[in-house]
Amino acid sequence: MQAILIDKLPFSLFIATTDGDIRYCNDVLLKYIQLPEGTDKKIANIFDRWEELRGGKIIYASCQGKDCIFLNDYLPESGEFVYIGTFSSELISLVEELEEAKRVNRELDAIIENSYDGIYITDKNGITVKTNSAIERLTGIPKEYYIGKNVDQLMKRGILQKSVTHRVLEKKRSVSLVQENYLGRETLLTGNPVMNEKGEIEGIVTNIRDLSELNELQSALKKATQLNDHFKKEIERLRGRKGRPKGVIIRSQEMKLIYDTALRVTNVDATILILGETGTGKEVLARFVYENSERSHNGEFIKINCGAIPPDLLESELFGYVGGAFTGANAKGKPGMFELANNGVLFLDEIGELPLHLQVKLLRVIQEGEVQRLGDTKPIKLDVRLIAATNRNLKEMVVSGDFREDLYYRLNVIPISIPPLSERKDDILPLVTYYFEVMNKKYSKQKTVSSALNDFFYQYSWPGNVRELANLIERLVLVTEEDYLRLDHLPSEYLETNQAAVQVNDMMTLKEATEMAEQRVLQLAIKKYTNTYQLAEALETSQPTIVRKLKKYNLTINSEPL
Repeated sequence: MQAILIDKLPFSLFIATTDGDIRYCNDVLLKYIQLPEGTDKKIANIFDRWEELRGGKIIYASCQGKDCIFLNDYLPESGEFVYIGTFSSELISLVEELEEAKRVNRELDAIIENSYDGIYITDKNGITVKTNSAIERLTGIPKEYYIGKNVDQLMKRGILQKSVTHRVLEKKRSVSLVQENYLGRETLLTGNPVMNEKGEIEGIVTNIRDLSELNELQSALKKATQLNDHFKKEIERLRGRKGRPKGVIIRSQEMKLIYDTALRVTNVDATILILGETGTGKEVLARFVYENSERSHNGEFIKINCGAIPPDLLESELFGYVGGAFTGANAKGKPGMFELANNGVLFLDEIGELPLHLQVKLLRVIQEGEVQRLGDTKPIKLDVRLIAATNRNLKEMVVSGDFREDLYYRLNVIPISIPPLSERKDDILPLVTYYFEVMNKKYSKQKTVSSALNDFFYQYSWPGNVRELANLIERLVLVTEEDYLRLDHLPSEYLETNQAAVQVNDMMTLKEATEMAEQRVLQLAIKKYTNTYQLAEALETSQPTIVRKLKKYNLTINSEPL
């Protein structure tokens, strides 16, 4: 009788053992599935999909492309399970929607819980339904405390000063307000309504952000920005030391001041006039200004020696020409030095040698900011910074009529005078060390210098300045066979100068002459070495002897008395 009733049920039904063997199927189920012959009637073999939901009480299955839902129950009398269900696409869709809703809900829970801001959710009556762990950090109260409590209760307890929930319910839109929380921290509360299909408020989601942390961060950022701006200015001021051209050795105060001044005017367009004897490093200074300026990124450094080019060719070299401008001219024309230096720097070396008729044309270029090629009628606008240099006295040339006064004042906007090497003794020995390193590396030599030869370098007047010093060192490195260079390795013209430099009083005793020479050697040595042990090693004597001699002649090392 029970079997007959089961067969007449309008639902698919089967009974299976605890091992998953199907023992019985009703006729409704057999319309959808085919049981194999024999004893192998396992659930896993019959159904393509078998997914247990709700702890196994609901089964989501599929067989031969058909989806179905089963409910199951345990039969204690037989120790078996009975499964009853239906092959319904609508029911399957509902189950799938339910599972998708559960997945989305898990994601939302994770997002809410992991938000750095506090999240506070209430229903339309102001009852707390959900919050996250961040609210504990913001208020110091466990998040579980809020669940089920009305915002009015929280206000009475002093946990909230104002209720953004009430304002959202009143205005039915997003509302923000700033208030101090339970711990006295400034917070920004933003409440947003959750509407149903009828446009009614179902709940309110409130975001709580700690403004104290943001204010502290903003203050720290402001300080960091100010400090960064300060460092940028300092780096800009000191960048010349980093980008100083090769061959520039600066120890004397005079040269430090010169290069500091040059660094301050690298990014202005005013004309610089560099004055100084031949070989003092005027071109090196000009390149330093260019390489440390913004123009080094946009244009070239173009140099022309006004005294090395014949006057009849100098005009075309400076200003360029168009094709056919004169006999022998390039048919395509040629740009002048001014055009080549556009957006860069034009270095006019030996400006004092510029002929008067070209001085007029140069003055016009400086005033108008444009150049006109020989044979052309149209001027060309240019952006060129001029740096001029000379070893002549331009003021005297103005008085004598050899140099235009108006051009002189146009060039003499920023005058920089480089003193001769003889007036900056502190630079000599560092330059000697530098050029020996350069020449040894260039020619694969290992030359070293005696103290007597260093003394000559220091005492010599150097009429040719740095260029003469560099040339002499290169000559010594190349022509001297020995690696240890002494005073007698100097060329004859320098030896004669050195002998003439030593003058001794005819009436001086031998002891006095010895003491004078001893004192002079010590004076030279303390400029090079920093302690008495180095002095003793260099002068090939004992350290106590050095100490005694320094006291005798009242000499000091590094401004400290011995």
